[in-house]
Amino acid sequence: MDLSELTTLRVGGPAGLLLEPETTDDLLAAAREAWDRDDELLVLGGGSNLVVADEGFPGTVIRVATRGIHRDPVLGGRVRFTVQAGEPWDEVVAAAVGQGFNGIEALSGIPGSAGAAPIQNIGAYGQELASSLVSLEFADRVTGEVSTLRADELGFGYRSSELKRGRAGLVLSITLELGADGSGLSAPVAYDQLAAALGVELGARAPVAEVRAAVLDLRGSKGMLLDPADPDSASAGSFFTNPIVTEQFARRLPGEVPRWPVEREEARPIVLPLGAPELPARPVTQGERPTKLSAAWLIEHAGIRRGFRLPGSRAAVSGKHSLAIVNTGGATAAEVGELARYIQTMVLSRYGVILQPEPSLVGVEV
Repeated sequence: MDLSELTTLRVGGPAGLLLEPETTDDLLAAAREAWDRDDELLVLGGGSNLVVADEGFPGTVIRVATRGIHRDPVLGGRVRFTVQAGEPWDEVVAAAVGQGFNGIEALSGIPGSAGAAPIQNIGAYGQELASSLVSLEFADRVTGEVSTLRADELGFGYRSSELKRGRAGLVLSITLELGADGSGLSAPVAYDQLAAALGVELGARAPVAEVRAAVLDLRGSKGMLLDPADPDSASAGSFFTNPIVTEQFARRLPGEVPRWPVEREEARPIVLPLGAPELPARPVTQGERPTKLSAAWLIEHAGIRRGFRLPGSRAAVSGKHSLAIVNTGGATAAEVGELARYIQTMVLSRYGVILQPEPSLVGVEV
């Protein structure tokens, strides 16, 4: 089977071996067998946030199909959900919101599986998974052992974690802690656009179901909800992360460039002064204040309009959201990579900033 059939961007060649375990025991057995063979292993959840090469993946592909949400009793206005890795993420949010619990309502509509969520530290509209995750059950590739990793052991950052940065293994389940004070209200709304959509002040609370509905509407308006009838939804989600730079670098940018101060632990900036010969990746050092820039704004003001495509290409910038690269029909991974590199070059030449891809790239260079 071609992986284009299992990914939201609809690109990717054949899998060497495809397995779809439905129980944790079968999932562990499949992974351990691949590790024992020293086989290349690609773990799939919902197939979002992923770009696979046209040549496919020669090793073992495990499409995680485990399901289940276990809810502990409410205690002290808090409640815990333990979720199997293959559970679709938005169904987890829907279950929480349906019971009036808060903490992940702004993460509504994000495609993919629960097990993939902590790898990317998914986030949207002022919430991140890291704020609700308590722990996860993890099978280590090196030892083959299963252990519980606490959230503070996972090195969460902006769309990043130790798991994404190279800790090899497999997430089996995650445990979340959510607000359950009985009010049915959300966590404080922490994103201007969402607050405006709800008609509330920033920092206010709103009925949790209304917040979910508003987020779904906002995501749909940007083509960020999977919809077979919407060609703008055939994407891997946001293709680039918002770059984080030093305050000193940000001061050299034009004053109209949107920017926000961020917590130091988020900061992993990758910037390139114009004319520099290399592509340095340097963390913010002690004493420097990290600043986040808007990747969407940089793309649009570097001359990449929504709907843009290279001549003859079937990959395009979404007509609804400049951060998404979409498959307009029959696009190849090579075309996606070519467009992504073009966008990077335009932003780099205009602003001296290297945009970093957000999806996991398998055999594709950007």
